[in-house]
Amino acid sequence: MAAKRTAHAVWENDLLHGHGSVGGQTGAFRDLATSWSARTEAPAGKTSPEELLAAAHASCLSMALSATLGRMQKVPERLSVDATATFDKVGDGFKVTTMELVVRGKVPGLTAAEFASAVNQAANGCPISGALKGNVTVTATAQLE
Repeated sequence: MAAKRTAHAVWENDLLHGHGSVGGQTGAFRDLATSWSARTEAPAGKTSPEELLAAAHASCLSMALSATLGRMQKVPERLSVDATATFDKVGDGFKVTTMELVVRGKVPGLTAAEFASAVNQAANGCPISGALKGNVTVTATAQLE
């Protein structure tokens, strides 16, 4: 069963003075404003491809970790993932260079070492991590509450 998801973006004008919007097919998010300055300086209420990538990674990892913990027969009370994508100038262009993941969890009956191992396993198996592998340095820090 393959799942396909579609997003749509529009850009108007040149890179430095232009603006755009992005939205998903389901309407869960739509017409999110984007601009070059929001991407490289202050967001000013707008989003960026990197913020959307970080959101996708955080969401993906929380699900992967829940599944990993389920296989261990440990049900989390709460999982929280903060993802930070770094967009930087590299050579003559720009690139996403790192993705830093900070995972906090409240999981009864689990030790800090077991939680760290589960986070590492989930971070390596998460599909978004797989999409970034070999191109973006991904780090994951586990914090058991």
